[in-house]
Amino acid sequence: MKQPAQLSPVLQIVEAHRAGNAVGLYSVCCSHPAVLRAAVQVAAQYGTLLLVEATSNQVDQFGGYTGMQPAQFRDYVHRLAQEQGFPADRLVLGGDHLGPNAWQSQDAASAMAHADVLIDAYVSAGFHKIHLDCSMRCADDEPVLSDETVAARAVRLAVIAEQSAARAGLPPPVYVIGTEVPVPGGEASLEQALAVTAPQAAQRTLEVHRRAFAKAGLHAAWQRVIAMVVQPGVDFDQANVQHYDAVAAAGLSAFAASQPGLVFEAHSTDYQREAGLHEMVRDHYAILKVGPAATFALREGFLALCLIEEALLGREQASRLMDVLDEAMLAKPQHWQKHYLGSAEEQRLMRRYGLSDRCRYYWGEPAVAAAVSQLLANLAGRSIPLPLLSQYLPEQVPAVLQGELAAAPQSLLEHKVGRVLAQYARACSANAAAGHRAAAIC
Repeated sequence: MKQPAQLSPVLQIVEAHRAGNAVGLYSVCCSHPAVLRAAVQVAAQYGTLLLVEATSNQVDQFGGYTGMQPAQFRDYVHRLAQEQGFPADRLVLGGDHLGPNAWQSQDAASAMAHADVLIDAYVSAGFHKIHLDCSMRCADDEPVLSDETVAARAVRLAVIAEQSAARAGLPPPVYVIGTEVPVPGGEASLEQALAVTAPQAAQRTLEVHRRAFAKAGLHAAWQRVIAMVVQPGVDFDQANVQHYDAVAAAGLSAFAASQPGLVFEAHSTDYQREAGLHEMVRDHYAILKVGPAATFALREGFLALCLIEEALLGREQASRLMDVLDEAMLAKPQHWQKHYLGSAEEQRLMRRYGLSDRCRYYWGEPAVAAAVSQLLANLAGRSIPLPLLSQYLPEQVPAVLQGELAAAPQSLLEHKVGRVLAQYARACSANAAAGHRAAAIC
């Protein structure tokens, strides 16, 4: 695929990768302010783009589970970045799984009508990186959608996206396509995980989409199809992680190398070893999506702060945050019930500790938000004794001792999340990648 003369920041990185540089993009798929502040800090530290993506169930024309429409999410992220002095020209917004995902229970005509409005709202609001995901079946669809059906629906949305960007006077979007899309947020069980995408399947998906774009006259838009979602053999369920195996994915990587201007986008890369992330970028899985691993670290941080709070104040004065969170999850089980299988006790453990971190859907619940505020207020202005920090937040102690990190609740939370995101920044940064290879040789 020949790249256009005027390259967006995203296209510049894709072009640099295809020129042989060890660079990529990491996409932070989260709406929690502590995670986003940590992402800003990591991007500033490593000099990377800050790519923040909203998913179609998180942000939509009706508000999604965050209560935000695309323009509101845009303003929210830009405000968080601006507060920390992050340059606006290094912030890119993306839309993930844009299509009929949220309306799969409806017939295809109704679901796609909603998807039409969704894509217009995202692109008009300035979301630049657009994942056209029509891989899910609607209520009256055949059990398995053909590549042709998926591509036709994706092109329908691309037509709207092109028109929306032009009408808003915005740069035209860049697109991600693909049909082998892992379950958002992780599998209920790794037994359900997809095998590594066959190169022949990737070739067919690419060709079918190419023909569909050409038939619709979207020749310029096709030049901005930068990536295809495939399954490189990475995934996770509630307690296990399927790590990247470069040998198993070698054929798929070779196919990517044969397609100029194209890289792969890897979903569900959460909890991968950092060495694996570097290998994935090397092997042309140059866009790495991360979400649950970041919010999992956030939940760990909140739990640690709760234990510190109880040690300092006693349980009677404590916020009971983790209990309040579980009560909210039990009251509205729709976000975790299909993911957490097993007995009531097993479900209780997964609600608190599961790797898919379904509790991330509940931080905005009024009772949970109030408990978070109480926790932070209870610890505000208090000196957290070093032994308690060492017991419950040991990874943060060296930075505190060196004067690099304040032993304040919000700073500790963001540092903990930042340690996760920094692995992705290092994997996607040429300088960090060179240092990583040198360390591996030594």
